[in-house]
Amino acid sequence: MAGTNLGERIQRARKLAGLTQRELAALSGVSFSLISKLEQGERQDARLETVRKIAAALHVSTTRLVASGPEDGPTEETTDRWLPVRRALVTDDAPDLPEEPTPEGVRQALDGALTLNSQARYTELADVLPALIRDARVVTDLDPAERELHTHVMLVVGSVLVQHRQFDTAEQLLDQTLGYTESTPQRATAVSTWCWSLLRRGRLAEAREKAVYWADELEPRRLTRASPADLAGWGWLLLRAAAAASRDNRDGEARTALRYAKAAATAIGTGERRVKGDPLRKVFGSPTIARKQAEHATITDRPDQVLALAASIPSNSTNDHRRHLLDVAHAQERMRQHTEAVETLWKLQQEAPEWLAQQRYAKETLDRLVRKRRTLTPEMRALARVVQLPL
Repeated sequence: MAGTNLGERIQRARKLAGLTQRELAALSGVSFSLISKLEQGERQDARLETVRKIAAALHVSTTRLVASGPEDGPTEETTDRWLPVRRALVTDDAPDLPEEPTPEGVRQALDGALTLNSQARYTELADVLPALIRDARVVTDLDPAERELHTHVMLVVGSVLVQHRQFDTAEQLLDQTLGYTESTPQRATAVSTWCWSLLRRGRLAEAREKAVYWADELEPRRLTRASPADLAGWGWLLLRAAAAASRDNRDGEARTALRYAKAAATAIGTGERRVKGDPLRKVFGSPTIARKQAEHATITDRPDQVLALAASIPSNSTNDHRRHLLDVAHAQERMRQHTEAVETLWKLQQEAPEWLAQQRYAKETLDRLVRKRRTLTPEMRALARVVQLPL
C-alpha cells in the first residue's frame, strides 16, 4: 500500500475495495469508531489481531497493512530499566574482580535468573543480569570449553530483552549467537526467539520466512530417533511459523505448521515437560500445541473453540500459559462470560502482576469489560490500576 502509516493504508485498501468505513466495520467486526480514528490519524496503531481482521475483510495480507508493528518500540520505563543490561553486552573491558567467577557459580546465577523470569520478577532480574553477562564472558575467556554456558546466558538475555521490547538489541544479540553456535537446540532457540521479536514488531512475512527456513534446516531426519531437545526446537520453530501465518491470513499454512508441530510433540511423548538442552527451559508437548491451536482460534475469531480447547489444557506457571490465559479472557468476554473473564485476569494479577502490567492485550480486554459495566467490582478497579487503564 502506498500510504505512509497504518491509517492511510487502510483507507487506500478500503477505497480500492469499494467499501465505506461502516461497511468495512460490519465486515471486519472492528468498530466503526476505531476504523475512523485510524484513517483520520487520531490513532496511530492497533493490535495486530485487529489489523488482521481489517485485512481479512479487505482481502489483503496483514503484512500489506502493517509497516511497523504495534509494539515496535520500548517505553521510557523499560528503556531505563534495561540500559545497564544493554551496556553490559557491549562492554569488553576486563573487570577488576576480587575473585574469578566459576562455571558452577555462573550456572547457579543463570538458574536464579530463569527463576526470576518465570516468576515475572523483572525489577530483580534487571539488577542481576549485568553481573551474569560479565561473569559468563570472564568464564569463557578463562576456559573456551565453557562457550556453551556463555551461549545459554546470551539466549536467556535475548529472550528477556524481547519480552521487554528491546527489540533491536535482542535481534543483534541473537544474530551473533546464531553465527557461532553449532548446537541444534541453541540454534533453534535463537531463531525461535528472533521470530518472536519479529512477530511482536508486526514483521509477519519476515518471521514466517525465517521460521520456515530454519524449521527445514533443523528438521530431524527421523522423528522416532530424534532427541527430545531437537524435537522441541523444531516444534517451536513450526509454532512460530504458524503464528506468523495465522496473523497474515494464511490459514492453510498455519494449519500445516501446527500439524507438523503436533507430530513433534507426539514423538516426544504424552504430556508436557521441560526438555533438557533447551537454554530457556521452555516446556513443550501436546498441551503446548493445544495452546497454540487456541491462539489460532483467537486470531480467526472463534472464541467458542478457544474455550473448548482451554478446558483440557493443564495450568502451569510459564509466560506461554499466561499468554494463553489472555486468549481465554478475550474469548470469555466475546462470549459474554464477563464474570469469568474478570476472574481469569484476576488470577493473572495474583500470580504475575509485573507481567500483566506489560500486556496491552489485557488492557484492551479489560477496557471492553469496563465499558459494559455501570459499576465496577473491587477486582476490576484493582486490575485497572495494574494495567494502567486510560481514563
